[in-house]
Amino acid sequence: MSALIEVQVTDVRQLTPVVREFSFRAIDGTLPGFSCGSHVQVILPTEGRTLRNAYSLLGDPRDTGVYRIAVRLQEASRGGSRYLHEQVRVGDRLHIGAPSNLFALHSQARHHILVAGGIGITPFMAYLAELGAQGASFELHYAYRSGLTDAYAGELRERLGERFHGYDAAAGQRLDCTSLFAGKPLGSHLYVCGPQRLLDELKTLAGAHGWSAGRLHWEAFAAPEPGQPFTVELARSGQRLQVPGDHSLLEALEAAGVEVPNLCRGGVCGQCTTRYLSGEVEHRDHYLDEQQRGEALMPCVSRGGCRGTLLLDL
Repeated sequence: MSALIEVQVTDVRQLTPVVREFSFRAIDGTLPGFSCGSHVQVILPTEGRTLRNAYSLLGDPRDTGVYRIAVRLQEASRGGSRYLHEQVRVGDRLHIGAPSNLFALHSQARHHILVAGGIGITPFMAYLAELGAQGASFELHYAYRSGLTDAYAGELRERLGERFHGYDAAAGQRLDCTSLFAGKPLGSHLYVCGPQRLLDELKTLAGAHGWSAGRLHWEAFAAPEPGQPFTVELARSGQRLQVPGDHSLLEALEAAGVEVPNLCRGGVCGQCTTRYLSGEVEHRDHYLDEQQRGEALMPCVSRGGCRGTLLLDL
């Protein structure tokens, strides 16, 4: 990971009972510029271990004086979202990584269809600032539950007018994904951020409507799911590590001082792809194909089996 940036929390806003927004300023110097769709890793010194969670940057890319992120409190939190909601206050200092972008706008798109599910609205806040500045053609579809996951819904409805389409689950409203593909102009691109089931449905529908893969863009940051403890051995050093059930393989490697390049920490970007030499692997990524999985894994989300030792080419 590149050099960390020390920041101070300058504002905290409770947007809904489960969504909280944080603003950061650099302690020394200025914050790096970013493009819409970018995220940063926030270093969270939770009890017992340090987490590195990725969060989308909310603000206008033209304003680099402050970074803003919004965090949903997860019921099955491994500690990261709970730490931010319960421990972090205005004036506190944290460390973050430099911005990275795995979810950029397509520069040649003639029309942009933005689809957000719940906290998946976050990357689109910067999108909307950029699209507005460009005078671009776009529409936003936002599925949420009022009083819980509807952060920014009121603001966006007023700001966007007829380009805003909201779907409140609490009122029985449901996003009809099929309708998103009807009557759209040539050169339209669709962007989606939300639950995996929403991504899967839109991928299937895009294919059924003859959309090329290059016209569908998606982002899914998900914390690694827990699993059974397992043992890993590093072939080059002979070091053996025990990976607890609630730790990812990547976290265990980092705790042992083994740095592995990474960006998303959610199994989608491919940066942490690591070769393994033997052992049982439980693949949980959304990046590698079946052939690649015969010799590589993504330690941010994938795990070794409970039988035998996983041997990594590290």
